Amino acid sequence: MQRRQKFFGIWLLSILGLSAPALAQDRATLSWGYNSYGMPGLIDMPTAFSNPDAELATTVSSFADQTRTVLAFQISDRLSAAFRYSMLYNLRPTPDPNGQIYDFIFDRSFSLQYRLRDETDYLPAFAIGLNDIVGTGIYAGEYVVATKTIMPSLRATAGLGWGRYGGVGGFSNPLGFLGDSFKDRDTTTQQAGGFAPDTWFHGDAAFFGGLEWMANDRTRVILEFSSDDYAREDGPAFDRKSSVNIGVAWQANDKTTIAANYLYGSEIGLRVTHAFSPKRSNHGSGREAAPPPILPRDAAAAASWGEVNSDAFRDRLSRGLAEQGLTLEGLEIAGRRVSVGIRNERYGMASEALGRAARVLTRTTPAEAEVFEIVLTDKGMPVTSVVLRRPDLERLEFHPVAPDLLRVGTIIQDAPDRLPDMGLAYPRLDYGLAPYLIPSLFDPDSPLRADVGLALTGRFEPLPGLVLSGRVHQKVAGTLNEGDRPSTSVLPHVRSDAYLYYKEADTTLQELTAAYYFRPGENLFGRVTAGYLETMYGGVSAELLWKPQNSALALGAEVNYVKQRDFDQLFGFQDYDVATGHLSAYYEFGGGYTGQIDIGRYLAGDKGATLALNREFDNGWKVGAFATLTDVSSEDFGEGSFDKGIRLTIPLDWATGRADRLRLDTVIRPVLRDGGARVTVPGRLYDTVRGLQATELDASWGRFWR
Repeated sequence: MQRRQKFFGIWLLSILGLSAPALAQDRATLSWGYNSYGMPGLIDMPTAFSNPDAELATTVSSFADQTRTVLAFQISDRLSAAFRYSMLYNLRPTPDPNGQIYDFIFDRSFSLQYRLRDETDYLPAFAIGLNDIVGTGIYAGEYVVATKTIMPSLRATAGLGWGRYGGVGGFSNPLGFLGDSFKDRDTTTQQAGGFAPDTWFHGDAAFFGGLEWMANDRTRVILEFSSDDYAREDGPAFDRKSSVNIGVAWQANDKTTIAANYLYGSEIGLRVTHAFSPKRSNHGSGREAAPPPILPRDAAAAASWGEVNSDAFRDRLSRGLAEQGLTLEGLEIAGRRVSVGIRNERYGMASEALGRAARVLTRTTPAEAEVFEIVLTDKGMPVTSVVLRRPDLERLEFHPVAPDLLRVGTIIQDAPDRLPDMGLAYPRLDYGLAPYLIPSLFDPDSPLRADVGLALTGRFEPLPGLVLSGRVHQKVAGTLNEGDRPSTSVLPHVRSDAYLYYKEADTTLQELTAAYYFRPGENLFGRVTAGYLETMYGGVSAELLWKPQNSALALGAEVNYVKQRDFDQLFGFQDYDVATGHLSAYYEFGGGYTGQIDIGRYLAGDKGATLALNREFDNGWKVGAFATLTDVSSEDFGEGSFDKGIRLTIPLDWATGRADRLRLDTVIRPVLRDGGARVTVPGRLYDTVRGLQATELDASWGRFWR
């Protein structure tokens, strides 16, 4: 077997090296795909190509008592990542107790692959990958892989794997020259959820590879030689009889691919992948109503609207803004300059709100007004001042490069801390009744639980900057109360008793807070919040943020004093209280990549830091990952070793095509423990402020004319 596998590897490598150079330009003829691990690949094995930049994909694959559900993201043109949740039945334990007892496991794991070089006329694409780098180690394996297009409908892949990929026909590690430690692999040291870098690329290595043939525009036929021996599954889960896998992948539409595979000489496997790009919506640029046309000054003069300081002018302006989903919060008139403060109630991008407000000003302001200042506000707090010249608006409305030319003559700067007549929109009261869904993922006893019900929300703003808000839930149905796994944490149970909060009552007070937002100085923003902050904690929170308009860097500080709430989520508290706080730095790297680091004290009294990296898109989508390391050891932390997870922000208008500011924020955590836990405070400043500032306005400035 070892000789056959080495021959297969050498044969594939020779194909990669001898493929015709003239065919490199036709690489796009053959579509890329995902393997059963949700990574770029063949059937079980990886390839060296990447999927389209920013593509987000979910894959469900099943065969031989294993079901893998994967969320994959193409972080950059070269870097692929995946989070995987697997259900494994009939898994041989390690060590194997005489082969008589088999495990059933819910397994969580992460994978990364980086394409080191692109395919050229003469050389293949080349990538390196790590499978199950933060997990139990069941799927742990590393590889280097090369892929080359042979002709427009055919390409070949050959790779060298370790760990899971080094099980069939393995031979002495070619990296052994780096040290004797590379010749052996210790598979007993990886704790669930922890890193084990001392095992990467260690132990025996083996060849794998395969061929892909595009039979037609929608059908891909795959022949694969797998180096995975399925050591823990072979026998109890299925009989592995061969290393050759055969599959057919059919692209049902531009997003969904369905694959059927004959695996290891004994099993049928199915795989479904749904992939899409957050960059693009099914609704193009949107389905909202067209903006009103700009009214030239001569037409405005003919309208004889009277004095700009009159009540009639204010009413006309307020009604015009309201028709565009904007609220007039402030007004100042000085000579030929009209300044307005607006709150955006409708548009996901503040640049679009700006454009709508500017059009309304041309239609409601007498001809004498030549300069418009539009102050963007949120929660009654002025954030950004945008100064536009009325003649520019008239001249450029239909110009082919209007956004660029208008931006040249536009001033974007820090807003004044107050505007005259700032109380035009106050007091204000908003309330609503809507359904809610609370999911619980990855419980070791049940992979999915959820509650559904009705949420009553209310918000009262008596003065600019002062926000009183609350939310009450009435459960209608659900299974969250069925969780029954007592916490074994040696830390204070600041999060690990979360399941108890779903057992006590069906009517719960989720949030009841009073918050004050203010501007303590130039480029400075402040917040003080008190009340029932979230499901598990109430208390007081204060925050200060430094965020200049055109700076990629922002700095913040937050302090909290909180008490743990009673399990019934009404008005009582438990005995546990704690002071927490963090110093934060935020940075925009460009290209939509942002980072955040928080250093401080967490809910369990532990001290450490949280690092978060995100990729954001102009339409409001955000995909990110975070990890927290504190002075809590991995042993004391328990399952998972340290806090980590994935964050998704999905703008509702991306899905519906209609203008809307609502966002769905989801955190996917492999496991919820007590170490590295933070209190959830509504309305934190960075997310409140940043979307209204120059850096974000410039990124989406083209929507000014929407």
